[in-house]
Amino acid sequence: MAYERIRVERSGAVVTVTLANPDQRNVLARETLAELTDALRTIGDSDALGVVIAADGPVFSAGHNFGDMLGASEAEARELFDRCAEMMLLIQQLPQVVVARVHALATAAGCQLVSMCDLAVAAESASFQAPGGKGGLFCHTPMVGIARSVGRKRGLELALTGDPISAETAADWGLVNRVVPDDELVAATDDLLARATRGSATSKAIGKQAYYTQVDLPQEEAYAYTSTVMAAGVVAPDGQEGIDAFVNKRRAEFGPRQ
Repeated sequence: MAYERIRVERSGAVVTVTLANPDQRNVLARETLAELTDALRTIGDSDALGVVIAADGPVFSAGHNFGDMLGASEAEARELFDRCAEMMLLIQQLPQVVVARVHALATAAGCQLVSMCDLAVAAESASFQAPGGKGGLFCHTPMVGIARSVGRKRGLELALTGDPISAETAADWGLVNRVVPDDELVAATDDLLARATRGSATSKAIGKQAYYTQVDLPQEEAYAYTSTVMAAGVVAPDGQEGIDAFVNKRRAEFGPRQ
């Protein structure tokens, strides 16, 4: 698939997917969603270890393209939001660690995109917003990911007021992992991703999926589920390699992701 609204670049084990439609504020138009979905599926099938989601221009992403909605039927609108949900969920289904690198305003579905990434680093100048509360279309779908990051009360504050929050507030609320000076954003993102992708790629991929499964389970069920997953990890080749390396005080040697 030829991409016109995004750019995909690989350096070593890391793939950077850049929203590259700055003239339209990197809106998540129907075509952009299709390109992102295709790119993420391709990356998921590759041997890459990490993914950075970034953007060009003065806005990280302005969210959905209202041009896709003007005059749309309910069925057409539902198809658009289903397509967006598919792409958002795919981020968390990938075996790779996905980090958002946010340099500017992430609003509505753009903020949702940040919330769905495994990790996020923001520049001091970045800001985050769910503006539907100020207008006629409430940010229902963006709040799925946002509320799961910041919690109920803070999520509702974002949704009801529609006001933007600063990068520092976003970090305090749990929407992003850390805030760094603008000129350190790329280096800080690379550093976090390097530390998040070390170790067994197979164990990491299983761990990511298990985390998202258990975090929404009742506590007793979560323990039962993770005990099963962890027991399987103990007897897996990379599990035994890591244990043996620790016991024998040597460097572990892990194979490619299975």
